[in-house]
Amino acid sequence: TEIFGPFMHKALKGLVIGGCVLSAKAFVPPSASLLARRASPLFSSLGAAAVLAPRAISSTPSHRMSVEKSEEEWRTVLSKEQFKVLRGKGTESAGSSEYNKQYPKDGSYGCVGCGAPLYKASAKFDSGCGWPAFYEGYDGAIKEVKDKDGRRIEILCNSCGGHLGHVFKGEGFKNPVDARHCVNGICLTYKDASGVAVPKKESTGGGGCQLS
Repeated sequence: TEIFGPFMHKALKGLVIGGCVLSAKAFVPPSASLLARRASPLFSSLGAAAVLAPRAISSTPSHRMSVEKSEEEWRTVLSKEQFKVLRGKGTESAGSSEYNKQYPKDGSYGCVGCGAPLYKASAKFDSGCGWPAFYEGYDGAIKEVKDKDGRRIEILCNSCGGHLGHVFKGEGFKNPVDARHCVNGICLTYKDASGVAVPKKESTGGGGCQLS
């Protein structure tokens, strides 16, 4: 207000030069001119400080999709089975992922397509559903979209749009938010506490993926 005060005074009162009253609009920068045009009883009641207060900046990142590839490009970086699930919205067979019964205390799980971090290892729990389960992802990492039938909520990697699985809420699980992110393990990679990627073992069961 110390900077704009003089301009506001000119905008509302006008300038007197050589006995002539001139419009403040010609003498003030656009920001002050805009404020002058919007002057009203409301402005008078709130005061300049309320109008000139800077807009708060959200602490939540916008997380726009940052990785975009054509279908053919995705086919070159993903295996056939990964492509079926991550880009084709398929579902791997229950119990087929080694991550299903893996519960590391530290580290993180990321998207197999773009590498974006998705879940803390500490958010993983045993849901008994046959797929890796987490109760929450990193802030802004997971996008939720209702299925067309409105019965389930799909979860996507917010960086590349890859299909991960579905989220179910209010099932009575004893975790901080009572939610279950049911994730296809084939969509995930795991990094240990030092950030080193841990290679997956050969799959030993489940019969691969089936399109749902």
